[in-house]
Amino acid sequence: MPTAEWKKRKMLLNAIWVGFFLVGFAVALVKMLQGDLGIFNKLMSGLFDASKTGFDISLGLVGVMSLWLGIMRIGEKAGLIEQFAKLLAPFFSRIFPEVPKGHPAAGSMVMNMSANMLGLDNAATPLGLKAMKELQSLNPKADQASNAMIMFLVLNTAGITLIPTSVIAIRQTMAIEQGLKGFNGADIFLPALMGTFVSFSAGLIAVAWVQRIRLTSLPILSFFGLFGALIAALYFSLQGLEAQQLNQRMGVIGSVIIMSVICLFMLSAVMRRVNVYESFIEGAKEGFSVAVQIIPYLIAMLVAISVFRNSGCMDYIVEAIGSVVRGLGWDDRFVAALPVGLMKILSGSGARGLMVDVMKTYGVDSFEGQLAAIIQGSTETTFYVLAVYFGSVNIRKTRHAVACALWADLVGLIAAILIAYAFFGRSL
Repeated sequence: MPTAEWKKRKMLLNAIWVGFFLVGFAVALVKMLQGDLGIFNKLMSGLFDASKTGFDISLGLVGVMSLWLGIMRIGEKAGLIEQFAKLLAPFFSRIFPEVPKGHPAAGSMVMNMSANMLGLDNAATPLGLKAMKELQSLNPKADQASNAMIMFLVLNTAGITLIPTSVIAIRQTMAIEQGLKGFNGADIFLPALMGTFVSFSAGLIAVAWVQRIRLTSLPILSFFGLFGALIAALYFSLQGLEAQQLNQRMGVIGSVIIMSVICLFMLSAVMRRVNVYESFIEGAKEGFSVAVQIIPYLIAMLVAISVFRNSGCMDYIVEAIGSVVRGLGWDDRFVAALPVGLMKILSGSGARGLMVDVMKTYGVDSFEGQLAAIIQGSTETTFYVLAVYFGSVNIRKTRHAVACALWADLVGLIAAILIAYAFFGRSL
């Protein structure tokens, strides 16, 4: 399936990875010549520490990923994911006017989005590729993206994630390493949900504006109204609380919602006479392989980022941006997490590595660490999705897809920063 666009993305990531090493080495060499004789010892020590951190985090993910994939398999067997897709069908029929009612592409797109919202990445990608092939059958220009393809891709890159499972799991693992007791990694649940909703809305509005799709129909307004009302109710229930109470209440809300989803899946499965235990085991078996697959990618990015940071390069960049921000009279704490959002556009593994680096440097419970988690949990890897999905059907002319997707990323990043300040900005 490799295409020219896919290869370009891989080469760009390769250049960034090699650049971290070479630029870090060059800066360290200059520092050594200026008298800093311990700089290379610092680089080597950081290199081995980063590789160990990457392995430890990935190992810690095994249990959580096994748990969640097992729960998701119960939900699949209970038919809830299919029911969820049916609820979204009227909304999708309005934003994809070119897709005939009852066409196989409609079902695949709805199932893909439903799987993405529920964190079923393994199921979402095959469904997405299937949807692209079915959309291609409706495409009058084989090498050019159709309006429906662009809408589908942009909503994928800015898609809503209801529960950022892997981010919560990483935070929980790092909290244990940092000796934090009573830490609740789910306290970023609501901020991340709000961030991903804003990004999704920005992408949808951008594509609808270009394609002249009317967004005032009842199913679309109902979707935004219900989702917006839920978020608003959760948000206003937290008003007037002190920083410590706010963090505690958000952790409780996140935990209650996640546990409610788990119990709903189980009760539905029991009602349909599904063997719940066997279904859980079947799904949980995938948890180990998923977590192990992350190890080389996470270690690769962490060691490169370690060289870049320990040489002082990351500090130079952060300080330069921070000085501009301070010159404008703004709080500059968000600057440390900014690279996570910029990298997320290119590479999910790279952004994950930067998120871990921020949490390790500033603390998993710091504002910087919380913001990095919100960014990671509320955005998607834009160029990866565009390259894989368009590449699967040999689309070369992407039209307005990239511009709309990047707009959604920008709005989502800004929203994540503002949301983080609203929820965690008071905790210092």
